[in-house]
Amino acid sequence: QVQLVESGGGLVQAGGSLRLSCAASGRTFSNYYMGWFRQAPGKEREFVASISWNGGSTYHADSVKGRFTISRDNAKNTVYLQMNSLKPEDTAVYSCAAAGTYYVPREYDYAYWGQGTQVTVSS
Repeated sequence: QVQLVESGGGLVQAGGSLRLSCAASGRTFSNYYMGWFRQAPGKEREFVASISWNGGSTYHADSVKGRFTISRDNAKNTVYLQMNSLKPEDTAVYSCAAAGTYYVPREYDYAYWGQGTQVTVSS
């Protein structure tokens, strides 16, 4: 079992920045592929970014590429999402998730999810 707790969300003006954190506890954090997802009101959950167990491989959705960066610190059992140049369309609940795979996981591979943190970007 892996427990995930997100933090760092809030209200920010368009063009601003936020850094989300996701602290993990339970099983060995470094064994898991980690991902960030978001869900806006009335919309389906969408993939934002993922990072391999050692941080060697990262993937970002086209909608955030060049603005968001996923990273991890296995010594701190934490994954981060640095979000720059935020836009109102980035407004959503952001959740982190863990997948016990050695390949790039699909959404259904993520077995553990956090509760999410709200990010609101005002225009």
